[in-house]
Amino acid sequence: MKQKLAPRRVKILVAKLGLDGHDRGALVLCRAFRDAGMEVIYSGLFATPERVAQIAEDEDVDAVALSLLNGAHNTLFPRVVKELHKKGLKDVLVVGGGVIPEEDKTGLEKSGVSKVFGPGSPLSAIIDHINSGVAKLRKI
Repeated sequence: MKQKLAPRRVKILVAKLGLDGHDRGALVLCRAFRDAGMEVIYSGLFATPERVAQIAEDEDVDAVALSLLNGAHNTLFPRVVKELHKKGLKDVLVVGGGVIPEEDKTGLEKSGVSKVFGPGSPLSAIIDHINSGVAKLRKI
């Protein structure tokens, strides 16, 4: 009789990009992801896109959650996606969040960020999006 293996937990990297020293929201996300059963890695403050991609590769993550409050999202989020692709990591779900104007969200999504969440987004909606996005990438 063949045993059925339990599905692998989602492994997510929460990354604070650039010169943004505000990490309260990112830490709230880390706890929510952990409480939802995900394995969480936190980049710490001031990560570069190259560093985020390196951590994603080293840790074999399923998803990267980018957090940015300093207004550089249009530059840094697409650079993370580009760095992931340079490493051949095309099956990593990328989500973004922070104080991001509505008019910037479409461009970020076109650059490869699967969804952008703003202040007040329900944690359950973020978790559901990540779980369903990772499941699609895993072809479950």
